[in-house]
Amino acid sequence: MNKKNNSIVLPKVILAPLAGISSLAFRMINRGFGCPYAFLEMIHARSFALSSRKTGDLTVSNADDRPLGIQLLGNEDYYLEKALEKISAQNYDSLDFNAACPRRKVIVKGEGAALLKTPQILKRLLKILVKGSCIPVSAKIRLGWEDAIKSRDIACYAEDSGINAIFVHGRTKIQGYSSDIDYESLRLIKRSLKIPVFASGNIFNASLAKKMFDETGCDGVMVARGALGNPWIFQEIIAMLENHPIPPRPSVDVIAQTMRKHFNLCFELHGEKRSIYIFRKFYAWYTRGISGVKSLRTKIMHTASAKEMIEMIEEFRTKAVVNNAVRNNIFCDNFD
Repeated sequence: MNKKNNSIVLPKVILAPLAGISSLAFRMINRGFGCPYAFLEMIHARSFALSSRKTGDLTVSNADDRPLGIQLLGNEDYYLEKALEKISAQNYDSLDFNAACPRRKVIVKGEGAALLKTPQILKRLLKILVKGSCIPVSAKIRLGWEDAIKSRDIACYAEDSGINAIFVHGRTKIQGYSSDIDYESLRLIKRSLKIPVFASGNIFNASLAKKMFDETGCDGVMVARGALGNPWIFQEIIAMLENHPIPPRPSVDVIAQTMRKHFNLCFELHGEKRSIYIFRKFYAWYTRGISGVKSLRTKIMHTASAKEMIEMIEEFRTKAVVNNAVRNNIFCDNFD
């Protein structure tokens, strides 16, 4: 990335910041299968500026967890400026600002997707970040609040702030995650802006990633829910982009090995009790669309020790029957 030239060089596929998901363990598992760029979980600017204990947990990283971006949420000038002071002392590669999160507890404060209703305020906040940041700045937006009529205008306001790139989710706030992706509006934004445009939404496999590139002309895609229990998506998308054969879907053994490695990373980071709580949902995601393990997906909720979790992973290995046609069409639950 080159801030001096007002440009930002990002790979064509990026792991999105996912609230409650994007821990170091999650990022490292995805990096192991080709993820070239990742973000920390979304962090509130006020919490980051005040160095809250929770923020410390969210920012845990290591030397192999690079390149790495940080995403801030907020709407208060003071805390955004204070957060920038702390960011300047860290080794992040880029700074993203969230104007896309549709969660009620966020929008009632006028943050996240609520800023889509006031693009002038969004532009002002982004200008503060651009002026004070020592690293490239981007923005994450949706197509609008209720409809996409002003999606181009919102994106242009953001670009006018001086940001280096923009990430656009192909739905409005009201649509959440349930409607079809509006490829036409994404294409209009791409054609209207000079900065790189990265599209997101429904990137669940290499075919859907290709459709996003073909339909919108975007500079890259951001993978979010498509990476849940599916880190192989990165090597598949990269193979598609490089015109190489897409690797076969993982075998039961590979899935089980990856689950075990992921759980071990969680255990190292969080200890036994919390790692079990965290990994239960990942167990469900890794095993989604696989025959013969329905009972395990229920049983996993009662797992109480690391030993039991490892046993559950091995039981999956012996009982699972993979149907790749089914797994390729899995649509995960809603996440930011």
